[in-house]
Amino acid sequence: MQANPVIAERPEPVLLTYYILGSLLVGPLFPVAAVVMYFRYHTMRYRVTAEGISMSWGVLFRREVIIQFSRIQDIHLRSNVVERWLGLGRILVQTASGSAGAEMTLEGLTNFEAVRDFLYERMRGVGDEPVAAGPATNNPERDDGGELAAALRETAAELRALRAVIVERKGGHDPAA
Repeated sequence: MQANPVIAERPEPVLLTYYILGSLLVGPLFPVAAVVMYFRYHTMRYRVTAEGISMSWGVLFRREVIIQFSRIQDIHLRSNVVERWLGLGRILVQTASGSAGAEMTLEGLTNFEAVRDFLYERMRGVGDEPVAAGPATNNPERDDGGELAAALRETAAELRALRAVIVERKGGHDPAA
C-alpha cells in the first residue's frame, strides 16, 4: 500500500486532547470514559486503497468499516466549537445503505477540507486511469470504442438511405433537410 498524501494513516494527536476534554463532561465517570477514548484514539487507523477507504478501531471489540468510492453518495463536514478551537473536523461519509446516519465518520483530521475534496474526486472517478485510444482489437476484455463507432456510422448510413427511400415515395420533399 502506498502512503496517501491527503489522508494520514492515523488521526492527529490533538484528537486525544479533544477526547479527554469530552470525557470531562461525564463527571464522576471521567476515568472510565478517558480510558475508553484513549484506547479508541490509539487503535484508530485509516487506509486508502485504489477501490475505497477503510477505518478501524477498538481493542476488545474491533470494528472495521470499508467503503468503496463508487458507493459513496454524500460527504459532510462537521465540527463543533471545541473541535474548531483545536483545528479539527469530522468527515461524515454516507452511502445508499438506507440508514439515516453516516456509514463512516473520519475523526481527528486537521486537513479535513482537502480530504473531503479528495473523496469527492475519487467518488466521481477523477484520477482514474483513462482508457487509451487506439485501433480496435479483437480482445473482448478491452473494447476502446472502435467497433461501437463503426456500428454507429453504419446505422446512421442505413437511416439516411431509408429516409431517402421514404422521401422518394412521398413525392420528393424532405422536411428534415
